[in-house]
Amino acid sequence: MSSLIIFSLLLVVVVVHLFSYATPTKFSAATQIIPEWRRTTTRRELGSESCRTGNPIDDCWRCDPNWEANRKMLADCAAGFGRNAVGGRDGEFYVVKHSDDDPKNPVPGTLRHAVIQEVPLWIIFDRDMVINLKEELVMNSYKTIDGRGFNVQIADGPCICIHNTSNIIVHNVYIHDCVPGGNAVVRDSPQHSGLRGKSDGDGISVFASRDIWIDHCTLASCYDGLIDVVFGSTAITISNNYMFHHNEVMLLGHSDDFLPDKSMQITIAFNFFGEGLVQRMPRCRHGYFHIVNNIYTGWEMYAIGGSANPTINSQGNVFIAANNRSTKEASFLFLFSFFFHLQSTQLLKSAFFHHQVTKHEVLEGEKEHWKQWNWRSEGDMLINGAFFTSSGQKAPQIYMKASSMVARPAAVLIHTPPSSGALLCQKGKSC
Repeated sequence: MSSLIIFSLLLVVVVVHLFSYATPTKFSAATQIIPEWRRTTTRRELGSESCRTGNPIDDCWRCDPNWEANRKMLADCAAGFGRNAVGGRDGEFYVVKHSDDDPKNPVPGTLRHAVIQEVPLWIIFDRDMVINLKEELVMNSYKTIDGRGFNVQIADGPCICIHNTSNIIVHNVYIHDCVPGGNAVVRDSPQHSGLRGKSDGDGISVFASRDIWIDHCTLASCYDGLIDVVFGSTAITISNNYMFHHNEVMLLGHSDDFLPDKSMQITIAFNFFGEGLVQRMPRCRHGYFHIVNNIYTGWEMYAIGGSANPTINSQGNVFIAANNRSTKEASFLFLFSFFFHLQSTQLLKSAFFHHQVTKHEVLEGEKEHWKQWNWRSEGDMLINGAFFTSSGQKAPQIYMKASSMVARPAAVLIHTPPSSGALLCQKGKSC
């Protein structure tokens, strides 16, 4: 018994020590924010036999040293509910050469001019650039924003709006410090411009859209959400992103009263939820949510929450509660109660709210309704006193609509550090 306790405590120490190297440093505007452990474990330093990690998205394209010539292969690598998002695969390349922005009359060679075109386009960049948008970037369907090869940032202004469109891929862009815009004329197609109302200040806002894939982006410090998906949007994958320094991270579902969100299906996979995050990783309403193989390195309120009876299928994730005094106390109490089979385990853990992974949000007078919501944790690693409150039915068939891909064992995420967020891809080398 004593050896088992010692092993458990050592495991906690090792894992927390491993992720202590995941703290990013904020550099100048021209420098990407990348955790130090990612700087020292890039694939360029690995042999070709080692480049495959079991992440089906990355293994599909990242071993190719000719990725720059084969950019559009990325469109065939999506997994999860957003796997059919082809973006601009069937269109021409569009090269962004200027960081300027004119919302009403976009100039050719700018990002805004590219995304409003009515034909499919694969949008790339000819250099490092920081794009300060003056209003929301309203996108048309069948577009890919592909920042590979350069440090491309959208920052310090309104950011990306995916509104009533389909087949969008946003890849390898650093999005940060987004603010509200609106009450201004914005062009949304070559033929049309109109007055837009005030925006929320999200990093990426997805509204009434489908077949969307957001992959390998870095997101931080926006006015509202980092990624919000609302108003009947579905068939979406949010994968391999690195998020940090933010309060309300992801909102999935418009409101408790908006019933069309019952058809929402979203995959949250291989993301790294870093330091300085508070809540909504994600917060879900009504629909079906597959949260698979993500790493959470701390949260101030909760990691996964929801209301209005969403189905949440959490598989193969690593949840590491914050390493503060209350965390250590809760971890000790949890181990003590577990090994000695105390009946008060849940009460002991509940006393330290910083450790709860989940939050069932209910209206006053409906406090017991959450027990009927189908939330499960399967194969998750709960470290440093983290705990997941399951609810509803346990039968696997209940989660079929919230299952979109095969989960890897959570332990693999510990042994193979993820390379989430925007990548430092170099031409002629595997990314």
